[in-house]
Amino acid sequence: MATSSHLNWLIIRNNNAFLLKKRDVKKPFSTEPNNLANVSSYRYSGIVHKKTLGVVPAADKKGFTTVLKKGKYAQRPAKNTVRVNFKAGPRRSLKKLKNLLTGSKYRKDLTQAALRRASAVLRSQKPVQTKAKKPAQLSAKKPE
Repeated sequence: MATSSHLNWLIIRNNNAFLLKKRDVKKPFSTEPNNLANVSSYRYSGIVHKKTLGVVPAADKKGFTTVLKKGKYAQRPAKNTVRVNFKAGPRRSLKKLKNLLTGSKYRKDLTQAALRRASAVLRSQKPVQTKAKKPAQLSAKKPE
C-alpha cells in the first residue's frame, strides 16, 4: 500500500535517525541523503519524496556528482537512482546542472538549492591560497 509523501512526513518529522536537534535552534538539522539544505523540512526531505535530488563530491575529489531518485522506480532500489558526474570546470558544470534540472523539469523547487550546494562543493575543493608574507621593509633615513 502506497502512502502519500505528506502522511510519511507527518509520521517521521519529529522522530527519525537523521535528526540533529540542538539547543536554541528552532529548526532541527537533518543528515539524510539527498537533503540539499540539511534542514529537517518537508520540502528538502530525501526520504519521503518519490523524486529527490542530491549533490555530493565526486569520488576523485574533482567536480561533483548529482544523485537523482526517479519516481517511476520507487519500489526498485537497484534502478531507483541515477548518478551524473560533472567535472568540466566550475562554470560549465553549474550551467550543465541548471540545464539538466530545468530542461527535464525535475523538481523546479530544488534547482536553486542544488546550484548552491554544487557551488559549495566546488568551492571546498579549491586549494587554499595563502598570502605571501612581504619581507619587512627597513626604514632607512635619508642622510641630510
